[in-house]
Amino acid sequence: MNSTYHARLDETVYHDVLPNGLSVTVVPKAEFKKTYALFTTQYGSIDNEFVPMGMQNFVHVPDGIAHFLEHKMFEKEDGDVFQKFGELGASANAFTSFIKTSYLFSTTSNVYENLEVLLDFVQSPYFTEETVNKEKGIITQEIQMYQDDPDWQLSFGLLQNLFPTHPMHIDIAGTVDSIQHITAEDLYLCYDTFYHPSNMTLLIVGNVDPEMALTFVRENQSHKDFIAMPPIKRRFPQETADMIVPMRRMNMPITQPKMMIGGRYFGPFPKKPLDRRRFQYAILFGLSLLFGNTSRNYSNWYENEMIDDSFGYDFTLERDVCFFSISGDTYHPELLAQQVEAVLYELSTRDLTAEKLEILKKKQVGQLLAKMNSVEYIAQHFDEDLDGVTIFDLPDLIESITINDVKAALNQVINPETLSRVYMDGLSGQAKGEM
Repeated sequence: MNSTYHARLDETVYHDVLPNGLSVTVVPKAEFKKTYALFTTQYGSIDNEFVPMGMQNFVHVPDGIAHFLEHKMFEKEDGDVFQKFGELGASANAFTSFIKTSYLFSTTSNVYENLEVLLDFVQSPYFTEETVNKEKGIITQEIQMYQDDPDWQLSFGLLQNLFPTHPMHIDIAGTVDSIQHITAEDLYLCYDTFYHPSNMTLLIVGNVDPEMALTFVRENQSHKDFIAMPPIKRRFPQETADMIVPMRRMNMPITQPKMMIGGRYFGPFPKKPLDRRRFQYAILFGLSLLFGNTSRNYSNWYENEMIDDSFGYDFTLERDVCFFSISGDTYHPELLAQQVEAVLYELSTRDLTAEKLEILKKKQVGQLLAKMNSVEYIAQHFDEDLDGVTIFDLPDLIESITINDVKAALNQVINPETLSRVYMDGLSGQAKGEM
């Protein structure tokens, strides 16, 4: 067992890799009553083309299968796993993202009994054609619910522009059509490939003894057989800037038009995990200086009634998928898009100053430290990118970022050839005040 002491935060992290490849991390929090465990596989919605375990050729599986698999893992031959957690006083859940699937529980009692349930149910798949077909109706309703969400549809409209053939542009849950093609055999194929311990991590945060917790996990895993597995081979479509769709118009029954503008970055990316995370925060700080609710641009647009408090920005860097977006509700979508682009191209020195950056950094570190009073927050954000950079590394990393880092990162990412706009109008297509 290895340990890392973070002196600034007075936190010690314990870590071990078991013989079967499972990476186990324990963050003891003796002063807390609650314990939170997160069991994660590096398998998300974009992993739909890969070489299955024991095979040599690539296969393509239906879109949405990672999310579908997450749903089906809770149903076993002897009943629903949620009931077992409930009987032990725990609250359980799961989620699927573009790059990972996580199963979790939180509890104030019966920690090891709940931990055993978590490990055993995730490592004991049970699928039948009957239960799979039953789940299709449930997930169809979930997909249709998001189809009625204007902001969700706006976001995926942008992804369809920026990633026209890449699975990033497909809803994490798949489509109503794609999930109809999922079979129990497909689920076992994906499970056997991506749910191997060597592709998974277990994180325990809370009132536990680290040596006892690691000993418990080792004992649990020692009774299970897993054959050695080579690194997983994934394949994604190769896209170029000229494939990006520059503009898309959408219509939904909304009272106020929406605008989203975004850009994709194709690389190169920093190779070291710490440098990647610094690059990520540099972009986020840059977008905040340009478009955050304390920025000069935000104030001007708000005062002129071009935007409201729905206006915001986002930046995503997952594996080698990288893009940013700026969006909001507005009665002047095209004019706002033009002005947002002008800000991106200008990168004004009035907005990007060292003084303003220092204020942002202090605010970010302060908020981060305050949120560390929650075991849930620590667990859910401990290693968001699965790259070994933990939440306890972030305060020093954030403070090390300079205004030159911000400017350099923005200049790398912002490219007129990779920008795209999405407009969403009401069913009548109305927007007022355009120029």
